[in-house]
Amino acid sequence: MRISIRKILFACFVLVGGAYGISVLRGPHGPSEKRREIDQLEKENEALIHKIADKQSYLERLQQNPDELSLEIKRRLLLVNPGSKNFILQDGTKPAPQPESGRGH
Repeated sequence: MRISIRKILFACFVLVGGAYGISVLRGPHGPSEKRREIDQLEKENEALIHKIADKQSYLERLQQNPDELSLEIKRRLLLVNPGSKNFILQDGTKPAPQPESGRGH
């Protein structure tokens, strides 16, 4: 019975490769981490669905109310009526335009 070194090395290589493959596939971070990642993505999808629904209801409200649509256009484009002042604060918030009062005082 003669066993060659090549056969022994090949058997060791197969065993080590198999053990490595099993440890990667069934490691401590296998299925449980995937489940956690899936749960997180499902929560993000749910939040995005709610966000889309909110934006759709907002668009419907703007389509039904032309006055609110006009105010939103003015706010986004920073438009002001003649005789009005628009103040832009440093923190980025924009209050409603204020009518100019006391001309000539």
